[in-house]
Amino acid sequence: MKKYLSFFLIALFAVVLGACNREQKKENKKMTEAINPANMDKNVKPGNNFYEYVNGGWIKNHPIPPEYSQYGAFTVLYENNQKELKALVKEISGKKDVKKGSIEQKIRDFYNSGMDTTRIEKLGITPIKPELEKIAAITNLKMVQKEMAHMSTMGVHPLFYFYAGADEKNSTMEIANLYQGGLGLPDVSYYTKDDPASEKLRKEYVKHIAKMFELKGDNSKVADKKAQDVLNLETKLAKTSFTRLERRSPEKNYNKMSLTQLQKISHDINWKAYFTNIGLDNPGEINVGQPRFFIGISKIMKETPVNVWKAYLEWNLLDDAAPYLSKKFVQQNFDFYGKTMSGQKKMQPRWKRVMRATSHSLGEALGELYVAKYFPPESKKRMVQLVNNLKLAFADRIKKLDWMSDTTKVKAIAKLKAITVKIGYPDKWKDYSKLNIVPDNYFKNITSASEFAFNFNRNKVGKP
Repeated sequence: MKKYLSFFLIALFAVVLGACNREQKKENKKMTEAINPANMDKNVKPGNNFYEYVNGGWIKNHPIPPEYSQYGAFTVLYENNQKELKALVKEISGKKDVKKGSIEQKIRDFYNSGMDTTRIEKLGITPIKPELEKIAAITNLKMVQKEMAHMSTMGVHPLFYFYAGADEKNSTMEIANLYQGGLGLPDVSYYTKDDPASEKLRKEYVKHIAKMFELKGDNSKVADKKAQDVLNLETKLAKTSFTRLERRSPEKNYNKMSLTQLQKISHDINWKAYFTNIGLDNPGEINVGQPRFFIGISKIMKETPVNVWKAYLEWNLLDDAAPYLSKKFVQQNFDFYGKTMSGQKKMQPRWKRVMRATSHSLGEALGELYVAKYFPPESKKRMVQLVNNLKLAFADRIKKLDWMSDTTKVKAIAKLKAITVKIGYPDKWKDYSKLNIVPDNYFKNITSASEFAFNFNRNKVGKP
C-alpha cells in the first residue's frame, strides 16, 4: 500500500526541533493576557449560551462577508490564492499569440468565454438545446437509460454516480464504483423529515424547480406539474437511499459484484448497455456502494412513467447548467442554493466564479503555470532533499530502538521506504492535448472539460 507523506510534517518537525533547541530565557518578560476580553460578550450569561459568551465579541467584530456563508482562516488562504491565480490568468487572457492547443490557449479561451457575458446573454439557452431535444425525443425506458448514461459522461449524474477508484481491500487496483445519488437537496433527511422547517424548504425547492422550467420555456402550469413530479421522484429515491449514518460504515458500502450479479439484483436497468454507453465494455468487478439503493431504483425505474423521467432529466440538466448560462439562470440558481439553502447574502463577483470553474476544469494546466511562476524546480528539489533527510533520521532512530525486535525493525524500515514523497506538484503533468476548448461557448467548454475528466477517470478501471 502506498503511503503519502504530507508536507505539513516538515513544518511540524521544524517547530518541534525549534522548540527543543530553544534556550529558556531567564529575564522577565512582559505578561500578556491569555484571553482577550474584547472577544467575549459579557452581556450573555455563560449558563445560557457559553459559545456566545466566549466568542460573541469576536463574531461581532469579524462579520462574515456577504458573499460567503462561512468564513475562516482557510477562506483567507483561498482568497489569497485566487488573487494570485487571477493575476496569472489575466496575463494569459490578454495574449493573442499563444500556440493553438497549448495549455495557455486552453486557459485563456476557457476563462475569457466565462467572462464574455455579452456572448453568454446572446446565446441564452442555446448551449443546452441539443440535449433538451434528445430528452424530448425519449419515448421509452430504454431511451431514458441511454440518456442517463450519456449525461453521466457530460458530468451530469442523474440517479447515481459512476467512478473509478482504488479497491478498498486491494489498493493496488482501480475498480468501477457505483454510488447512490439522484437528489437535488443535500441529504436524504431533507426529504424525510416532517417538521415545519423541512416542509417549508421542500416547498421552496419545488418553486425553484418550477421557475427553472419556466426559464426554459414551459408555461407555469406545465412547470408546476413537472416540479412536483421531480420532488415526488426524488423522495422515492431518498427513501431507498442509505442514510448519512449508514454511509459512514466502510463495510456496508463495500459490496463487490460481477456484472451478472448486479443485473440480478437490479434487473430493470440494463447494466451491460449502461457500461457500454459510457465507454466501458468490460467493467470487471464493480463495487456497488449501496445495494439497497440499486435494488430500489430498479423498481422505481419500472414503475415511474416515461414523462416523469423526462422531466427529471430536464431538471438535472438545467440544475447542472444554470451557473454557466445567461444571467436569469445564474440568478435563480443563486437565489435558491446560495440564499435559501446556505444563507449567502451576495453572489461572488463573476471573476471568482469563472476562476473557480477554470481551476476545477483545468486544474493541473493552471497549476503547471502557477508553479512555474511561484514554485521553481530548485525550491522543490530542496524540499524533497529535506524530506529524504527526515526519512534517513527516522530510519536511524528505528535502528537504535532497544525495545523493538530486529524483525520488527526490518518491517518498519520497509514501510518507511515505501512512503511516496509528494512535494508541491507532480513530476509529470496531466496531458490535456485531447481537450478542445473554444473561445466563444462557456457551457460547451464546461461540458468538454467534464467529458475529458470522465474519460480520464473511467480509463483507470482495471489498472494499477
